[in-house]
Amino acid sequence: MARSPSKAKAKTKPALTHIGASGEARMVDVSEKPATERLAVAEGRVIMTRATLDLIRSGNAKKGDVLGTARIAGIMAAKRTSELIPLCHPLALSKVTLDIEPNDKLPGCLVRAAVKVTGPTGVEMEALTAVSVACLTIYDMIKAVERGVRIEGIHLVEKKGGKSGHYRA
Repeated sequence: MARSPSKAKAKTKPALTHIGASGEARMVDVSEKPATERLAVAEGRVIMTRATLDLIRSGNAKKGDVLGTARIAGIMAAKRTSELIPLCHPLALSKVTLDIEPNDKLPGCLVRAAVKVTGPTGVEMEALTAVSVACLTIYDMIKAVERGVRIEGIHLVEKKGGKSGHYRA
């Protein structure tokens, strides 16, 4: 019995968009895609001792304002994602916000980035890059007082716009 095309297609694994027919890496052609408003939100955590968190809160870290520096680093990283991730498109981002919340329960900092663009491709990589670099900056600024700091749980929280629609973790 022959399968209908829709059933056969449903069982096919989705193709990796950055791999060509011969297995070579390639940049996806987005020239035919409509420009739509797109948003991505990502987050991660920097886990540390309560004493180190208190040092950050007090503003007495040897290298200066940890949270302010990490916030700027994350925003700058989002804008330069295509220079860091080889197959990402350079995008004219319309908004990048980076929030860092000290959290006593972790103890540590919750880092959250939201990135927005109107364009033919999404900004998930920009949001993830912003969070990653902000977390690394926090680590860099406090490593002299605590070597056991951990960066954890970097992930996409939400994305809106484009053909695949709305996603929420």
